[in-house]
Formats: sequence, structure tokens, C-alpha cells
Amino acid sequence: MALFKGAGVALVTPMKENLEVDYDKLAELLEDQIKNETDSIIITGTTGEASTLSEQEHLEVIRAAVSIVNKRIPVIAGTGSNCTKTAVDLSRQAQEAGADGLLVVTPYYNKATQKGLISHYTQIAKNVDIPIILYNVPGRTGCKIAADTAAVLARDVENIVGMKDAVGDISYTLRLMEQTQGEFELYSGEDGQVIPLLACGGIGVISVLSNVAPKFMHDMVMNYLNGDQQEALKMQLKAIPMVDALFSEVNPIPVKAAMNLQGWKVGSLRAPLSDMEPQNSEKLEKAMRDFGIL
Repeated sequence: MALFKGAGVALVTPMKENLEVDYDKLAELLEDQIKNETDSIIITGTTGEASTLSEQEHLEVIRAAVSIVNKRIPVIAGTGSNCTKTAVDLSRQAQEAGADGLLVVTPYYNKATQKGLISHYTQIAKNVDIPIILYNVPGRTGCKIAADTAAVLARDVENIVGMKDAVGDISYTLRLMEQTQGEFELYSGEDGQVIPLLACGGIGVISVLSNVAPKFMHDMVMNYLNGDQQEALKMQLKAIPMVDALFSEVNPIPVKAAMNLQGWKVGSLRAPLSDMEPQNSEKLEKAMRDFGIL
């Protein structure tokens, strides 16, 4: 059984003015996501600024999300690292905190070989009992999981169940699904390519746009899965300018700016990320107004 079907939000981590994690605001965001029918919470991922959270903060944010959500929808914790031991430790502790599943990004900077990736993911999976979604985003990590590598992991490691595919190459996605015999749980990691990945056999998206338009993203995916592909495609095309604005600078710079424009007061970003450039802020605000979320 899939961890979730539909639209999972890659949630931001809200910050106070002093850049400490704002747990009260986190609770507000989680309640709003659930109210707007988001299908899963993905916490402490790229959008959640995991790379600049301390390990203690990382785990505290996971624990807080698990406690607040309280099993109403699945909570999937980002626990990837470029150090296998660190990823094992984070994954184990996330399971102990009550996470329903894990999202594990490829090691970054080290540039592991395919053999190294199989060893890395196998070691993590053997130390936990909950499902793992591989996160393949070579544009950020410099490391790509080959389709046949994913097939080996899917075949040989019981709790490696799917992939967040942010490769951006439909030919790769088709090879992945062919190699895994269409039985891998495929989630789009690109808000601008959700419908194409669903057409390849996908079951959902792990979405940045869901931070500012959760009901829209849920409805778009469910329209497709429930057979109204025309309406789903219409929604996907409508979202393209908004998606472009959300990725006009490195994620999560624009999405935090967008949420602050909506009045969420999620704060700024930890260095080395910086606030959005004024010209891009203007384009973001226009895109939000045109999209109808501001």
C-alpha cells in the first residue's frame, strides 16, 4: 500500500526574527495544510532548509510535526545526508519519533558511484522498518540514481518503495518505470511536470507549490487519478507561470517570500540563502495575483 496518493507538501520550516524555528507557526501551517486536503506532510526536506538545521533541530521539527499531525495524514521525514552513518542515525531517530516514512536524498558532493548508492541506501533501509522514498535530484546533488540502480534497490530492499523524481527527463522516468515493472511508487519532484509523471504511472507529487496552494495541488492530482485528465491538464497549464516564479531563485527562497506575501510570517532564511532579489519579488507577486492566491 502506497504511503500516500495525491499531493504531499514539501513544507517550509518557519523561522522567528532571530532565525530560531517557530514551532507555533509550524503548528498553524500544518493545520492549514490538513484543512486544505493535503495528502501528506514532507518535513525537513530541501524546502524545509534541512541543510542548515542542526541535527537536534532537525529531529525536534520532525517530532513536532508528528505530534501535531497526530496520524491524520502521513508524515514523511527527510533524513538524507552525504554521510551514510549520519543518514542511518537520522532515519532511525525519525522512525523513533513516529514518522510514517522517510524521504532520503542522494548523497551530495561526494558523487557516489551506482555501487556506492546501492550500499548507501541498503544500509539505511536495514536500520529502519518504515518505507523509504528515494529522492533523485541530480541538479542539486550532482549525483543521479540510474534507473537500473533503482530497480535493484526496489527488488532487493523491501522497504524501499518509491522515488521522488526531480530529474526533469521523461525518458528517464519511463526507463525507471520499465525497469521497476511499473510497481515503484512514483512521485513528481517537479511542480511543472506533475501530469506528465502521472501519465507515466505516478501516484502523486511532493510539492513546493502546495505551500501556497494546497487545495489546488490536491485537486489537480486527484482529478487526474480519478479520470478527469482534461481538467487536470488545464490546472497544470494554469500553474506553469506560478511554478516558474517559485523557482526563479533557488528553492526555498521564493516560496518563503510568497508565504510572507500571503501573510503567513514564516520568516527569513538561514545563510547562505538570502532574501529574494527585488525584481524577482515583483514577478512573484504578479504571478501570485494572476494565479489567484494573493
